[in-house]
Amino acid sequence: MSHPVYGRIEGAVVIIGFGSIGKGTLPLIERHFDYDASKLVVIDPDPATHTFLSQHGHRHLQVALTPDNYRKVLGDLLENGGFCVNLSVDTSSLDIMKLCRELGALYIDTVVEPWKGFYFDTADNASRTNYALRQTVRDEAAANPGGSTAVSCCGANPGMVSWFVKEGLLTLSRDLGRNDPVPSDRADWGRLMRDLGVQGVHIAERDTQARRLPRPRDTFVNTWSVEGFISEGFQPAELGWGTFEPWMPANAHRFDTGCQAAIWLERPGAATRVRTWCPTAGPQYGFLVTHNEAVSIADYYTVGPAHAPEYRPTCHYAYHPCDDAVLSLHEMFGSGQVQTTHEILDVDDIVDGIDELGVLLYGHARNAVWYGSRLSNAQARKLAPYQNATGLQVTSAVLAGMVWALENPNAGIVETDEMDHARCLQVQRPYLGPVEAHYTDWTPLDNQSEHFPQALDRDTPWAFRNTLVP
Repeated sequence: MSHPVYGRIEGAVVIIGFGSIGKGTLPLIERHFDYDASKLVVIDPDPATHTFLSQHGHRHLQVALTPDNYRKVLGDLLENGGFCVNLSVDTSSLDIMKLCRELGALYIDTVVEPWKGFYFDTADNASRTNYALRQTVRDEAAANPGGSTAVSCCGANPGMVSWFVKEGLLTLSRDLGRNDPVPSDRADWGRLMRDLGVQGVHIAERDTQARRLPRPRDTFVNTWSVEGFISEGFQPAELGWGTFEPWMPANAHRFDTGCQAAIWLERPGAATRVRTWCPTAGPQYGFLVTHNEAVSIADYYTVGPAHAPEYRPTCHYAYHPCDDAVLSLHEMFGSGQVQTTHEILDVDDIVDGIDELGVLLYGHARNAVWYGSRLSNAQARKLAPYQNATGLQVTSAVLAGMVWALENPNAGIVETDEMDHARCLQVQRPYLGPVEAHYTDWTPLDNQSEHFPQALDRDTPWAFRNTLVP
């Protein structure tokens, strides 16, 4: 197969972190960019990374970035510019982003990551939220506008799903016979979502990838970073809080600074369940795991002032991971201990399944529409090496974000909601399998068992009160 080359990267190409996502991103960079191969370097402390990279002719710098060394290490590599692709854990996205912009290098990451220790050593739960982490980046963007492009939170979710929201809105507009013009700015997008009657968005995902062998005890199995999933799973549950919501949980807290578009709950996200819907499974439970897009989407589509909006959608993640990951979560929370062994299901381990990841736009005249990717592991195997379906949805979004940054090198610090979604999906779509819209008549009031009674709001079917599982 031939692959389009989207542009040339001048200077160094520095990849920080070489877990499943870093390993999967490398071949996409090799395919789609022109660059000086002698200036590509991977920074990762794992000695096993050296074996792989040396076999493929790439340079490996075996070091863990810390607050004490990151300026020296990266400064030496990026002093003449280039592109920093941060796919690591336990490194400060904000600090590395700021350094790259000082050096005139482009930057991209998939999450606002803090330095090691933050997730478990920070006592104040409000400070441990993704809202707080995101706000540090938004404050930096406001204080230092323009300059070298730094793309914040550009993976599958956060990232790709923000582009799906816009495509979903345009699809809904056409199917309602409105055929609204494509909005040209944030204010127009907010008005479009409001005028279409959308009350909120679930980032609704069902991962059915499975292997033949059962999960061993004391092993956390996942289809992507185990460390990343555990860290976000222990953070408080968070969601963008919509203007239509008639009720708020007793354990919920608001924010009185920043965009004020979200609330957080006094409960870990991976121990908080919600009702949602995906095309294959239909109605299902998902975990309300905190994600940057839950805040950024609610913020981006707000109409009116932050403290007293005229309109704002509710938005949250509703994640059903692969079955082995669900069992791993039960074991971890039940024992009160993180498992000693971590395992990511490799593309060759998986014998069946897909990662069905999309956005469920709900509350409008057609009730709800799910728009997203239904990528199988078998398709992922054919499309790109070293990654399963979950990984390819992430790495292809990184590719799209890199292309956009190269084409817009002086855009400053941006989130994926602010980027040209059509261009990004044009780059990413060849790697996503079927990308489809599916309508449903289901609401969270359906399938509520009389054996598990809870207080329901029957006048507002999509109210969070009905979505939250007590």
